[in-house]
Amino acid sequence: MVGFIDEWWLRLLIGLLGSGLAAAAAYRARALSGSGAWSALAMGTGFVAFGEPVWFGVLIAFFISSTFWSKWKRHARSKRDAEAKYAKGGRRDAGQVWANGGAGLVLCVLHALFPHDGWLLAYIGVMASVNADTWATEIGALSRSVPRSIVSGKRVVTGTSGGVTPLGSAAALGGAAFIGAVAALLLIVPQPGEAAAGGGGYAAAGLIAVAAAAGLAGAFADSLLGATGQAMYRCQVCGSETERAGHCGSPTRHIRGFAALDNDRVNLLSSLIAGLLAFAIGQLL
Repeated sequence: MVGFIDEWWLRLLIGLLGSGLAAAAAYRARALSGSGAWSALAMGTGFVAFGEPVWFGVLIAFFISSTFWSKWKRHARSKRDAEAKYAKGGRRDAGQVWANGGAGLVLCVLHALFPHDGWLLAYIGVMASVNADTWATEIGALSRSVPRSIVSGKRVVTGTSGGVTPLGSAAALGGAAFIGAVAALLLIVPQPGEAAAGGGGYAAAGLIAVAAAAGLAGAFADSLLGATGQAMYRCQVCGSETERAGHCGSPTRHIRGFAALDNDRVNLLSSLIAGLLAFAIGQLL
């Protein structure tokens, strides 16, 4: 017991130092806001303290890949026009950090306390969903095809919640499969306590397939929630529809959706749907 406690405190210290350096670098690179950096520090420390390499490795893969796409061609006009309608810009704040990784941290702690392969598979589904959504948003905004509403199929303006394109959908699938591939690679190396806790019982192809299916489902759930329940506003200056409560320097008018259902909560709900789907698939395998 003493040895276990000493090991846990060592991992906590390593997590604190490593996450602190990563959060500081992300803040300097303008990938995280101040609140986002503090949240990333706390979250990263938790993943290292309670999880094995596959847990925090997948989280790191999500952050690096999503940041890369966020910065890639950031000066493109189509992407700037789309981002003007989003609730938040390229710098992730605390709400975004916890919406993307909070459910995963809960699953990580549950796995540490009550080891079960299902927690890990659910986590992979959650992270596949948020990664799929991020890739679809960042890459899809550069699509030359006019987005269509996931509900009506009618053409909508780029950046409209619930709008989908072939490029964005392909990016979502790629982002989801990427998380599955990273998890599979990390699980090739036996995790500490593997014999007792499990975690590597799924074939690599199976993990990638589950991540792709759950992540894509989560991304489409995000679009569906965005088109139906998410709070949307109308700018009283330029007349455009936006996720923001303020636009063009003035307050916007609420036009549809639930006021409490903002983009962060939509991301969280859709990732939970993906996690449940991955967990259910795991029970059938």
